[in-house]
This record gives sequence, C-alpha cells and structure tokens, in this order.
Amino acid sequence: MMDTSKRLLALDIFRGVTIAGMIMVNNPGNWSTTYAPLLHAEWHGCTPTDWIFPFFLFIVGVAIPLALGRRKAEGADQKALMMKILRRTLAIFGIGLFLHLIPDFDFAGLRIPGVLQRIALVYGACSIIFLKTDWKGQLWLGGGLLLLYWILMTWVPVPGGYAPNLDPETNLGAWLDRTVFTSAHLWDQAKTWDPEGLLSTLPSIVTGIIGMLTGLWIKSPRNDYEKLTGIFAVGTILVAAGLTWDLSFPINKKIWTSSYVLYVGGVALLFLGVVYWLVDVLQYKKWIKPFVVYGTNALVAYVLSVLVAKLMFGVSWAGADGAPVTLKDALYGSLYESWLSPYNASLAWALTNVLICLGLVWILYSRKIFVRV
Repeated sequence: MMDTSKRLLALDIFRGVTIAGMIMVNNPGNWSTTYAPLLHAEWHGCTPTDWIFPFFLFIVGVAIPLALGRRKAEGADQKALMMKILRRTLAIFGIGLFLHLIPDFDFAGLRIPGVLQRIALVYGACSIIFLKTDWKGQLWLGGGLLLLYWILMTWVPVPGGYAPNLDPETNLGAWLDRTVFTSAHLWDQAKTWDPEGLLSTLPSIVTGIIGMLTGLWIKSPRNDYEKLTGIFAVGTILVAAGLTWDLSFPINKKIWTSSYVLYVGGVALLFLGVVYWLVDVLQYKKWIKPFVVYGTNALVAYVLSVLVAKLMFGVSWAGADGAPVTLKDALYGSLYESWLSPYNASLAWALTNVLICLGLVWILYSRKIFVRV
C-alpha cells in the first residue's frame, strides 16, 4: 500500500511533467513553424497542448485531500482553515496579475483573467467544497455544474440579439467577460473574449473536483492494484463520456466545455495512473529526478519561465538596418535558425527554455528551498 510520501512523489512527478510541458508549448522559437501537437486547437477540438492547463487544475484537486484531509477529519478550526485558503487564493491570484503587469505596469490595460488567476479560483473553490462536503456531495456538485454550464451556453440567448451559440465573440461567456471586465482588461489576442473568463471558471472547478475525488480514492485503504484499477477504469469512462458529449457540445479548451472537462479529466486520470504504476508499483525511478525538481517548485518554475521570456523580448537594440532586434531574435537566429530546419529550430528553442528553467529550479532544489505560497 502506498504511503503518503510515495503518493506525494507520484504527484510531484506528474506536476513536474506538466510544468515542463507548459514551458515548452508557451515558448516556441517561431509560432508559425511549430509542430501541430504543440499548438492549441484553433477552436473546437483538442491537441496534447490542450491537456496541459487542465492537468494543473486536476493536480491542484488531487493535492487538496492530501493537504486538508487529516485536519478536516480531526475537526480543525474551520475559520482558521478558511482564512488560510483565502490568503493562498489571493496570493496566487496576485502573482498572476503581477506577471501581467511587468515590465510596463500598465494598469489601464491590465488583463485580469489569466492562468494563475484561474488556478487560484479553482484552488479556493475546491478547498471550500472539500471542507463543506463529502465525496458524494462533490460528485453531485461537479455533475450539476457541468449540466448548468451546458444549459447556459446552449439554451440561454445572448444579450444583444444573439441566439445561444459557441462562437468566439458572441457566446454567453464572451458577453459576460466584456460586460464585467471591459475589452481593456481581456486577453490581448482577442479583446472580445478571454480563454480564462468568468463563466468558464464554473466547469474548470469541476476539473479540480475530479482531482479531489481522485485524491480521496488514493487516500483510501485499498491496495495499489485496486487503486490502479479504479483510476484506469474511471479515466477510460470519462474519456468515452467526453467524446460522446462532444457530438452535441464540442470539446473546446478556450471555452472549457463540459465535454472537454470529462475528456481531459479522463486523460489526466490515465496519465496519473501510468506514473503511479511506474513509480510506486514497479519502483522504476531512474527517469524521475528532473520532474521531481520541477514538481516541487512548480509555481517558481512557471514564474521564472514568464520572466525569462519577458527578458528575451524586453532587451533590444537597433540592428544594422535600424530596426529593433530583441535578445530573443539574436539568440534564436544565430544559435538555432542558422543550422536547423524551421520546425526543429522552433522546437529546440522551446526545449532550451525548459532546460534553462530546470537549471534555475535545480539550484533551489539542491539547497532544499521549496517555495510555498
């Protein structure tokens, strides 16, 4: 039977693989020459890149019973726990806003939604749900939120005279984001909608709930093979359910459709099951160190990846023709484009970013520095 330390090791590996994947897909050398699996789906549909963000939310959910389960069972002071949850939620949300602000600190054009902001909201909501409900309540609430979101997106007319639809600019979620945030505070690449918008936070919470239920299953007094059987069985069922619902409510990461939640939740379960089987059952651990390093300081790794990218684009000078040349342009052109094919050069740059950030967090790991928010 897997003890707590092993369980956390498997989770750190999964988290580390996920953060490495996120850094890789966020930092290609050239977006126009990036291999298709390393790009998000244009709209409906799903690529491996579309797995990465929900994997984080799933992992957040898995970690909640491991972190709060004992204190809940012992009847710890709920008010104190709620304050701790609130502080952590606000801290992660604030870091997300800070990353959007640097280097210009343009508050008038600050994007309010974002990746860390959604992680914060899902963490906060799921932690409170965990404290206030049992697994049955979580299961019913998750199913209810998916059905509610489906009804809102496909049955409710959109103010402004639009019938219910799933188009980028005219769906109900896009209207709500423009109404609440105004276009000035939405995703720069659209300004009329946001992939981490308000309404789609509802189904993203269910991604966290799937993780919480998984964490409770892993904590249960079953043997490894019983746990693995359950993980693989439910993962397969969720993938099938998501693909079936896709026929009427398309899988779509950008609006986080209910079918997407089921499908990617299933993929996350299967992925975690493979890690659990390799590491905790077969004890095959020769490959895990880089991912443990990443996984034990995942937030720091993400922040560093953003800062490194901003530095690469922020440092610039006038080229021979007078046009500005960024540090990224100079390094990419001389070290990669000069001898690799366009697609391989783009991939090599992305992998270099992964290695740079790994080196930075490895320094922390070697000194046993683990940053917790």
